[in-house]
Amino acid sequence: MVKALVLHERDEGIEQAFEDLDESRLKERLPDGDVTVRVQYTTLNYKDGMVLNGLGRLVRSYPHIPGIDFAGEVEESDNPDYKPGDKVVLTGWRVGEAHWGGYAEKARVKGKWLVPLPDGLTAQRAMALGTAGFTAMLAVMALEEHGLKPAKDEQVLVTGAAGGVGSVATAVLANLGYNVAAVTGRAETHDYLRDLGATEIIDRAELNEPSKKPLEAERWAACVDAVGGAMLGRVLGQMAYGRAVAAVGLAGGPEVKTTVLPFLLRGVNLLGIDSVMCPTDRRLTAWKRLAKEMPQDKLDEATQTAKLEDLPRLGKEILEGKVRGRTVVEV
Repeated sequence: MVKALVLHERDEGIEQAFEDLDESRLKERLPDGDVTVRVQYTTLNYKDGMVLNGLGRLVRSYPHIPGIDFAGEVEESDNPDYKPGDKVVLTGWRVGEAHWGGYAEKARVKGKWLVPLPDGLTAQRAMALGTAGFTAMLAVMALEEHGLKPAKDEQVLVTGAAGGVGSVATAVLANLGYNVAAVTGRAETHDYLRDLGATEIIDRAELNEPSKKPLEAERWAACVDAVGGAMLGRVLGQMAYGRAVAAVGLAGGPEVKTTVLPFLLRGVNLLGIDSVMCPTDRRLTAWKRLAKEMPQDKLDEATQTAKLEDLPRLGKEILEGKVRGRTVVEV
C-alpha cells in the first residue's frame, strides 16, 4: 500500500484524507508520465497551505494529491534520461496544482520535469531548499545578470526575509559577499536573520507605509521581493539608478501602486521570476549553484522536519505566518 494525503471536494468545501492506495492498482490512478519516483522528501510552502485549506482555486479537479515539489529515487522509467535508482528533484510545472504532487509515497511525472540531484546535496537538503530556494537562486541570478556585484557600501534588500524564499535569498546573498538588509514584521526572527547573514533588519511596517512621493532617496542596489503589493510599490521608488528588483511572490497581493517615474527617470528594472516553466538548462544551473553557494549549516538552521501526518496543522500555521524558514516533510 502507498500512503498519500488526498484532497476531495465536498459541498461544504475541501476535505483532506490520508489514504492507503492499493499499489497493484496505482498505475491506473497516477497521472500520465514516463517516470515513477519513490518520494523521500517534499516541502510545505505557502501555496501548499492555500491548497490544503481550499483557498485560491489553485486546484481545479479532485481527487488530488498536493505538494509542489519533491526529491526521491527513480523506481520505473520509460525515459532514456533516467534509470531506476537515479536520485532526482522536481520543482515547478504546476505539480501539486494541475498535476498530482509530492504528498504521496510515489509520484509519476514527465522526465523533462526532473533534474538530477546535484552533487553536494542530499534529498533532504534539496527539499530544505525546495521550490523556495530554487526561486531565490533564480532571483539572485537575474540580479547578477543585470550587473549586480558585491559592494560593502551598497545594500541589497530582501522582503519577506523570514519566509522560505527570503531565508534562502538572505543566506545565499550574504555568503556571496553582499550587504543584505532583511525585512520582517516579527521581532522574534531578528536573531535568526542575523545568523543567516543579514547586516540590517527593517520592520515591514516602514515599507508598507505609502509614500507621498513617487521617488524617494536612492536606497537599494537591488531587491529580492517575496511580498509584492504595497511594499513592492514603495521599494520601487527607493531603488538606485539603473538597478533591478527581482519579484518572486504575491503574498501582499498582485496590485502595486506606483508610477512610471522609477522606470523612466531612474531606469529601474522590474524582473519577474517564474520558477514554474523555467528552461531546463537554467534549472540545472540554479540547482548546481545552490549546492555550491548555500551554506549547509545555515540551511540546516533554517529548516524544520515534519511528518506527513503534520500537514493539516502546519497548512493552517503557514497561512497565519507562524512557520519560519523551511519546512521539509518526510514521506
